[in-house]
Formats: sequence, structure tokens, C-alpha cells
Amino acid sequence: MEVMPEITTEQVAHLAELARIALTQDEIDHLATELQQIVGAVEAVNKVATPDVPATSHPIPLTNVFRADVVQPSLTAAEALSDAPDAQDNMFRVPTILGAE
Repeated sequence: MEVMPEITTEQVAHLAELARIALTQDEIDHLATELQQIVGAVEAVNKVATPDVPATSHPIPLTNVFRADVVQPSLTAAEALSDAPDAQDNMFRVPTILGAE
């Protein structure tokens, strides 16, 4: 596997200029170091990510935690509307907010 060349402060300054990001020299130095560490971490993952290792999005398997969708008794329309301030045709009646239709 080939070794990635070092990320230089000149490269970071050039990218910052292309992105129109104003950076101080201290920020450029700091970002060059951080970007080099990120590249190193990606290289380490690439070394172990061989074709026989399946890709994963989580380190442990996830399972569905939802309950089964089972119909159960609930309120009737009359019970649901019993405390409504205003109802009409088995529906809640509310003030118009988007204009008359």
C-alpha cells in the first residue's frame, strides 16, 4: 500500500484561498497537523478493510425495537370529540389559518 505524502501548510493555505477562508498562520499550521492525522487514520482503516471484512455502519448488530403493529381498542369518535371546544361532522373544528377555502 502506498504511503500518502505529507500535507503541507502550503497546501492548506492554497485550499483556504480557493475556499475563500481567511486563516492565520497558526490556524494553517494546526489544520495541516490535524489533516495529516485524519489521513493517517484513514490509512489505518484501509489496511484492515480487506475484501473478506464486511462493511458495517455500526460496531454491533442493530435490531428492530418497535412493537408489533396490532389493532387495539381505542376511543370512539364521540369519546374523542367529547371535550373538544367545537366539533362538526365527527371532526374537530378549528379556526381557519391559511385563508378561506
